[in-house]
Amino acid sequence: MQENRRPQDKLKLYRLVPVARAGDPNWDSAENQGEIIVRAFSAADARITAAEAELDFTEIDAAPAEGNSTRDASAFRNERLYAVVEMLDQMGVAATGPRGVVDGIVSVGTIKPTQIS
Repeated sequence: MQENRRPQDKLKLYRLVPVARAGDPNWDSAENQGEIIVRAFSAADARITAAEAELDFTEIDAAPAEGNSTRDASAFRNERLYAVVEMLDQMGVAATGPRGVVDGIVSVGTIKPTQIS
């Protein structure tokens, strides 16, 4: 993804903040992972960057229900669950560095077994 970037594109810091209330039915298919900070090119790229930190079906011995990846189903990509806020005040977090998660913990336990009754 980064190889298609223009030289003027710079990484920025973004906070992904849960916005849905605890009982929101959207959390039924996703785990609330709390607030995280990522270094990304844009707000949309921040969602993708956070989703890339999660475990994907292609990384384990499992077969997804459809397609080859579960990244598109990440809670971080759902605007009903997470808001993305650009961090204008760095709050002690280094603005320079590689694209990725800077602060917070992204669980690798996001893939849950299902049981058909």
